[in-house]
Amino acid sequence: MKLQKNAYQAVLLGSVCSASYFAVYVVRNILGAVSPQMIEQGVFTTENIGTLSSIYFITYAVGQLLNGMMGDKIKSKYMISFGLMIAGVCNTLFTNLWEYPIAAYISYGMCGFCLSMIYAPMTKTVAENTEPIYATRCSLGYTFASFLGTPIAGILAAVLVWQGVFFVGSATLVIMGCVSFALFTVFEKKGIIRYNQYKRQKGTGNGIKVLISHRIVQFTLVAILTGIVRTTVVFWLPTYFVQYLGISAEKAALIFTVITFLRTFSSIAAIILYEKLRYNMELALFISFSLSALCFILAFFVVYPVMNIIFIGIAIFASGCASSLLWSRYCPSLRDTGMVSSATGFLDFMSYVAASISSTVFANAVSVIGWGNLILVWFGLKFLGIIVVLFSKRPTEKNIGDSII
Repeated sequence: MKLQKNAYQAVLLGSVCSASYFAVYVVRNILGAVSPQMIEQGVFTTENIGTLSSIYFITYAVGQLLNGMMGDKIKSKYMISFGLMIAGVCNTLFTNLWEYPIAAYISYGMCGFCLSMIYAPMTKTVAENTEPIYATRCSLGYTFASFLGTPIAGILAAVLVWQGVFFVGSATLVIMGCVSFALFTVFEKKGIIRYNQYKRQKGTGNGIKVLISHRIVQFTLVAILTGIVRTTVVFWLPTYFVQYLGISAEKAALIFTVITFLRTFSSIAAIILYEKLRYNMELALFISFSLSALCFILAFFVVYPVMNIIFIGIAIFASGCASSLLWSRYCPSLRDTGMVSSATGFLDFMSYVAASISSTVFANAVSVIGWGNLILVWFGLKFLGIIVVLFSKRPTEKNIGDSII
């Protein structure tokens, strides 16, 4: 009976978190989805888009670090709901200030900072208020929702002008901010959510030593390598299709939608793979990185559009599996440290710092080395991931915190 009650409460909490994170990812993928439209209409140049994306990634990254630490001290109800609502306002301002570059950059950057208030506090709340098996499922739910946000942004870009896409995204954020505040208040009253239940035990050393013992260094590298593909490579996909494969902007948006929709299921595939491999995180990561690297190198040699798109899609799917293992398995396993929000925020910070740097580098590199050679860079990132996994010693289950599910 207690198990059923725990499962029911986990479903309620996981559903609200998934819906909130879905709204975040619809908005954060809008610029990438509508960039071909904006470039074609002369609203922004490719370099302008690259600058905007870099500013967003920087503010989002810094926000993850700061808001992650605050998420261990401030109730997630306030962090999540206010972050969503203020981000919606900033997103609206960007849509109306695009003719004034500085104002547009500031408003878009603020949107990124506000959206960074969601993930780390949410992961902490889920990890501390559900059993490990349900924490994984909840994390899987909002990871799935985050991936689903990308194709939805693509669909909106295919049927609406770019201003309309931003308006829909802004409205979604404000609505979800209000809904999440109301539901979290109800959950608090019913005891579904309780705060600060887990704290670092005395005598275990400072926070840094505790996280190092939980393999934070290895997973920081995983966060960086998967973050570049998850964020930057996916962001530039529509432009890649148009400029390298010669596909129209409309078809590019459709293909982008299909690829990112299929990538949604990588989160489910990752957990299935992990469990089939008897909870061997290293082997699951090795397979994911290897498949992604193989498909990127095949995309380099095969320029025929259909096959190239298939290889790129599989490469991104496999990279998504590695990313899901990080966010859905590793982060919730840190609940006994009492630092889930801080650790998750730090990992996301490193992921987006790498994404910010790579976005500008990729935008400038296209004119120097071309899209074809840029694929080799993407392959190199995945190959580096293989090296990281191969030279990583697998700890005991107790150290990793991976409870048998």
